[in-house]
Amino acid sequence: MVIFQKRVADLTKVALDRFVARARRAAGLKAVVNVVLTSSAQMKSLNRRFRGKDKPTDVLSFPAEPGARKQFAGEIAISAEIASQNARALGHSPAEEVKILVLHGVLHLRGYDHQCDNGQMARREKQLRAKLHLPLGLIERALIERATDERATSSRTRRNQLP
Repeated sequence: MVIFQKRVADLTKVALDRFVARARRAAGLKAVVNVVLTSSAQMKSLNRRFRGKDKPTDVLSFPAEPGARKQFAGEIAISAEIASQNARALGHSPAEEVKILVLHGVLHLRGYDHQCDNGQMARREKQLRAKLHLPLGLIERALIERATDERATSSRTRRNQLP
């Protein structure tokens, strides 16, 4: 089930429903997934309540209780506003960005955890993005950003060490 609390440009409920089904199949997730597109304020509230982080985020996944997972995998919440901002910054459509976030959430519901899996989720996300014709994913963006930050820090450190 897809719920639009906030609209996203060029994305319909039917199109997102179809994509969720494709992403689930591609990831090998048989159970149903609910997706809600909501506001950054709502995402901040959810992030604070469930992760202890008092800031909005782009996507959150909520796995179903273990006994229910055969029929219902869980829920994915997405900030329509952050998705639209990221899409503009990255040069693709808001609809594509929502699909990237859905895929990321589906992989979390499938049991992947990029925080501690030695790159397993990143590799799987990259494979599925290629299969589903999606641009650069969240994990790869974070790795690129981290490498860029490290190069900048290293460069500043070298400049500060010069006589």
